[in-house]
Amino acid sequence: MLKEYWGYGIGKSLLQETVAWADSNNIKKITLNVLETNEKAITLYQKFGFLVEGILRNDKFLSDGKYYNTIVMGRVKEE
Repeated sequence: MLKEYWGYGIGKSLLQETVAWADSNNIKKITLNVLETNEKAITLYQKFGFLVEGILRNDKFLSDGKYYNTIVMGRVKEE
């Protein structure tokens, strides 16, 4: 996403709609991957009930020449 659009709540709205759609369509589980450095996204996902399910160690090599972990998160619909 372009930085000029950060802070408008677009990601939150998209996630809220995605979770609502999944719940209304009886989708039991949603999973996602997020880079460990994306703390804002991790916090947002946790607010919507996502939990850390695993870590893919040194999974991404970025242009800064460093390896980063990928966090695997999941949300299970409670019945």
